Amino acid sequence: MDFGTFIIKNESIVRASMFFGILIIMGIWEVASPRRKPTLSKAYRWVNNLGLTFFNGFFMKVIFPIASTGIAITAYQNGWGVLRYFEVPSVLGAILFIVIMDMIIYFQHIMMHAVPLFWRLHRVHHADLNYDTTTGARFHTIEIILSMFIKFITIVLLGPSVLAVILFEITLNATAMFNHGNVKLPKTLDKILRWLIVTPDMHRVHHSVEKDETNSNFGFNLSIWDRIFGTYRQNVRAGQLDMTIGLKNIRKPKDTNMILGMFLIPFKSYGNKYAINSK
Repeated sequence: MDFGTFIIKNESIVRASMFFGILIIMGIWEVASPRRKPTLSKAYRWVNNLGLTFFNGFFMKVIFPIASTGIAITAYQNGWGVLRYFEVPSVLGAILFIVIMDMIIYFQHIMMHAVPLFWRLHRVHHADLNYDTTTGARFHTIEIILSMFIKFITIVLLGPSVLAVILFEITLNATAMFNHGNVKLPKTLDKILRWLIVTPDMHRVHHSVEKDETNSNFGFNLSIWDRIFGTYRQNVRAGQLDMTIGLKNIRKPKDTNMILGMFLIPFKSYGNKYAINSK
């Protein structure tokens, strides 16, 4: 059995192992070398953020039992998708799919800020008063469902291999947990990494309470999209240590960091409509 076949046959185990492995590594790193001092109990936030994450995972298994890999199998068996039509070699096809999918996630992220209804959902992610690796996994259930439909459509249009889809899901999850980490990187290393991937300091800008800073650095994995499409911002005005995380009008911990409060955020106005600015 080759490596690719092993991953496909043991997808659930591989993905769960990667998630918990990265979670443990990032958690230890955050304690050993934090970038910012937490203002809330880490245990309190982790229980609620991960509680929402695990609920979403269970719920998605119920309503989408075949998930994205099932769609990929169906597309492959029926010869659907551009990559299948042009018979793109498997390795090149996987790379192209991961890059294109990453760009689509970038535009999806912008859409979540630009459309008022979607911004209501996405506020759950931004309302976290602190910023650590679990922030990268906390999203409202309805936003997860919308994201899944976008993935389904993209998979059908592109026709990637099942392995490519699994690798993308692992990559997206891993990079989101990394770039949301409350970890300290040497400035030189951060500067170098930013030319390829989104670093914690780069994405933390996106979680500033200032609207023009919130509406920048939308990338989750590759940093090139922000540079290409003009949404890149090097840093926040207040600086990484003094910036305020979250949303100005949603500051009560019972709303921002308790599971029920997070779930109800889209159904409350909190005094403003959405975050995107005129740009």
